[in-house]
Amino acid sequence: MNRKVLLILADGFRPDALAACGHPYADELLKLGSYSLSTRTVYPSVTLPCHMSLFHSVSPNRHGILTNTYVPQVRPINGLCEQLSAAGRRCACFYNWEELRDLSRPASLAFSYYVSGSIMGYEKANDMVTQSALSFLKEEAPDFAFVYLGLTDESGHGHGWMGKEYLQACRQTLDETKALVDALSDEYTIFFTADHGGHDRTHGSMEDCDMLIPLICIGPDFTPGPIEGATSIIDIAPTIVQLTGAQPAPEWEGKSLLP
Repeated sequence: MNRKVLLILADGFRPDALAACGHPYADELLKLGSYSLSTRTVYPSVTLPCHMSLFHSVSPNRHGILTNTYVPQVRPINGLCEQLSAAGRRCACFYNWEELRDLSRPASLAFSYYVSGSIMGYEKANDMVTQSALSFLKEEAPDFAFVYLGLTDESGHGHGWMGKEYLQACRQTLDETKALVDALSDEYTIFFTADHGGHDRTHGSMEDCDMLIPLICIGPDFTPGPIEGATSIIDIAPTIVQLTGAQPAPEWEGKSLLP
């Protein structure tokens, strides 16, 4: 295969928030692709460990990141961007939480865009990330793009998961997701997912409210409807490299969602 892939991640977006937020695009999004509303993330269900597991297809006890503070891996594993770069694919990242700068190693990204959600405000920063991604992807068409939207997690911590402010943040995030899908689905296979869920004003536990995430896969290689069988956040990177024609790193533990 030689697909281009766009990975959209809404931090802290619980799967049940798709229905609860009342946005009409939530149902449409589910109809567009294969989906699971019971994909499991890794423990601890904390942002940086979950992202490291997504990009490196191993559990935190293998990559060693257990908190939101990055530490170099004792036994380094190539991540998604390193594997794609080695195969000659161009990668781009757009994000508004600075700690994600360590998801990829030097020389593996063709383009990186960062705006501070904590300084600019996450509502504005989400929009800035979305607009930058739309502009760059239409113009430069990289082989892989990662778009991180941090507003939902910020709202969960500030006001509580599943409260009115959090659900409004979910609605804004779905507006931004719709803009990306509408503009780019002809050229890109698109994944929509989260890193973890949340409860009250926190997350990190092994409870389902923290551990379950949505996973929606939109593209010609996916049949619309529920995904059969168990799925994990560590399955995303192997699926992306298969779509792009690259190879997984030997140490990766996840399995591609494609046949």
